[in-house]
Amino acid sequence: MNKVLVKPYIPYTYKTMIPYLILVLLTDVVIGYISYTMLIESRTEMAETNIRTALEQTKNNMKYQMDEIQRMSNTLFTSISFQDALQIEGEPLDIMLKMRDEIVPQMKAPLLLFGNNIRLALYTVNDEMFEVSGDDMSTPINRRDYYVLSASSIENTEWFKSLQSSKKDNLWLQIDSDRELDNISHFRKLISSSGYSSDIGYVRATARFDDLLGSSFDTFPIEEGISLRLIDVASGVTMYKRGNADERIIEGSFLTIREEIPETSFVIETLVPQDYLNKDAGRMQQTIATVCTISFLVMACIGFVVARISGKKMKRIVTLVRSFQEGNFYKRIEFSGNDEFVHIADSFNVMARSIQDLIKNVYEQGIQKKQAELDALQAQINPHFLYNTLSTIGSLANMGETRKVTVMVKGLAKFYRLTLNQGHVYVSLEQELEQVEAYLDIQRVKYANNFTVYMDIDPEIKDIRVIKLILQPFVENIFKHAWFGETIAIRITGQRLKNSVELKIIDNGIGMKPETLKKMRSASLHSGGYGLKNVEERIKLRYGSDFGIRIASIYGAGTTVQIILPIDNAEVNER
Repeated sequence: MNKVLVKPYIPYTYKTMIPYLILVLLTDVVIGYISYTMLIESRTEMAETNIRTALEQTKNNMKYQMDEIQRMSNTLFTSISFQDALQIEGEPLDIMLKMRDEIVPQMKAPLLLFGNNIRLALYTVNDEMFEVSGDDMSTPINRRDYYVLSASSIENTEWFKSLQSSKKDNLWLQIDSDRELDNISHFRKLISSSGYSSDIGYVRATARFDDLLGSSFDTFPIEEGISLRLIDVASGVTMYKRGNADERIIEGSFLTIREEIPETSFVIETLVPQDYLNKDAGRMQQTIATVCTISFLVMACIGFVVARISGKKMKRIVTLVRSFQEGNFYKRIEFSGNDEFVHIADSFNVMARSIQDLIKNVYEQGIQKKQAELDALQAQINPHFLYNTLSTIGSLANMGETRKVTVMVKGLAKFYRLTLNQGHVYVSLEQELEQVEAYLDIQRVKYANNFTVYMDIDPEIKDIRVIKLILQPFVENIFKHAWFGETIAIRITGQRLKNSVELKIIDNGIGMKPETLKKMRSASLHSGGYGLKNVEERIKLRYGSDFGIRIASIYGAGTTVQIILPIDNAEVNER
């Protein structure tokens, strides 16, 4: 005898625990990952912002120092007395006195005004000039110092020959011992302005990079891997560096931030290692993992408790269903509270009465639907609008405004032709917009084009069929109630939202107070002609309660009417 295998009974609520726990786990993982990523990005952005700020300050400070040195050089270059003194010839005493009275004071004056230690050297081609020597130029700059030297001392150097052959002048470069001492020099020719232009000397101003860059980077932890470099882009040479810049380039794990120094070919580059940006990542990762684990355990416990309570109620419902299967329709079930199980129990208990109510509701809905259509037909022939328009036409005719009369008559005829639509309830959205345009044409004549209308309709939705007379009533309300100034702007938009269509009528009129908006929403169907309530009732009767109208208004700022309609509707397709 074959044995029938009986599957073990497992409550459905316990089965749902598996996807629930998976969902909770995935949620914790996703939230944890997003939180960790956002924290890391926030930390990186904050560090990058601080470094960029310091780098900007460093660039500005260096530009200011370089401009000061440039002005110092320009002063000597343009000084006529300084040029004359450099070209003096005669007795040694006269030359010495000239140097004391003209050359030395004009070299010492800018040194006293400059804020940092600097060396100012003058190389003169006049062999009769006395030399003034300062500190050894191969030693670090420790004070403000000046020199008067013979140009013959640099004529045989490679850097001077290179400058002479390239005919470059008035530039920044590293010469002699500048690279070893982390210095930079500004070098330019001095040219006589009297007689034939000729070289009468050269000026060299030398400063330390540390003084030019300032103290902005002193607070940055170089020991944690942050590096600073000054690069000459034109030659590709690294002129100055602080930190292990070259090693960082080889490793390639860094954030590079650059700032160009205006009017030069120099670039300040900062290299920030990722280890510095993410130095708190491990601690944050551990904290987030702990929080996510605790969250998962708490949610799992809550899930088991809920599953157990729900399982008991579900078992009673299954017992009742089996009773109905056996033909016993007299049993009833009741639950306390107000949840899904109470609704299910109530549905079983009132099934017969629900069927009767359904039949009754369908019958009454058909009557209401027909009544709404009748209201729409009555609203189509608005006597006030017709009388006012005819009165305006008569006034224009008396004044001899034949063209305006023609425009209004054609507009009125087109408006009512589109409104009646041969008795059809549904029209395409394009026809509905055409009817609005016909109405606006009439208003343009009446209001002398003192309003502006913008239409932004997605072409894909223009062929969708909708119930007629859903846009024009709201446009008419703008002219009746919203216009309070000399002009007004109206915007009509339409777009597709998944399986529905969103239409908006927006104006910048007077708007409505909250109590007015509330009163208008609660108004009866027939109050105030065919307005909000009429259109909304017709939409809900045709498409269901999921569709309808929403109104937002700010008093003194304007009103927005949103209409939501379905794209596919079986009744529309049948018509």
